[in-house]
Amino acid sequence: MARMPSADRRRQLTEAAIRAMTRDGVARTTTRSIAAEAGLSLSVFHYCFDSKQALLESVITTITEHSVTMVRDAIRPRATLRETVRAGFRAYWEHVVANPAEHMLTYELTQYALRQPGFEHLARRQYELYTETYRELIEELCRRTGAELLAPVGVLASYLAAMTDGLTVNHLVLGDAGAAVQVLDLVTDHVAGLVRAPGQPTVAGEGK
Repeated sequence: MARMPSADRRRQLTEAAIRAMTRDGVARTTTRSIAAEAGLSLSVFHYCFDSKQALLESVITTITEHSVTMVRDAIRPRATLRETVRAGFRAYWEHVVANPAEHMLTYELTQYALRQPGFEHLARRQYELYTETYRELIEELCRRTGAELLAPVGVLASYLAAMTDGLTVNHLVLGDAGAAVQVLDLVTDHVAGLVRAPGQPTVAGEGK
């Protein structure tokens, strides 16, 4: 077996776990089946992860990264601030539509963590990560465009995390991608109204 940095092995095992859990479910996926999926020995798995909790946290973080990478690439400055915001939402939604099973896995992970004694902190960490990720994306948007927020970044991040989470599970149940896009366009208008583009005048009474 070729030598590989432990971080790369962890990534390899995490991606294998995502494939196995998406196919077989979280509860039925074992460390042995994950190692087999990755084409590695069980001893390599235990060298990289000292517990199933550590593996699941890596899975949660990696799935989030899959969609965030697309959003981060999409929020480059465009003709208008609204178009930039819309591009970010559309990038996320394209990932949902293209990878429904992976997004379904995130909800299964939440339920599994909440029901499994000793795993509850993973569900909390999962949803904290969503909010932290939106905060980073909002701050990245402001850096790239020079825009100024008209609402507290933490509140806006929590709102967007809750909104996209609910919209995603709604789509997974109902399968109406068109309706979801219309909702995202409405949210885009809302968010664009909470961000002032460079040179945009301050509205009288704003912030009071």
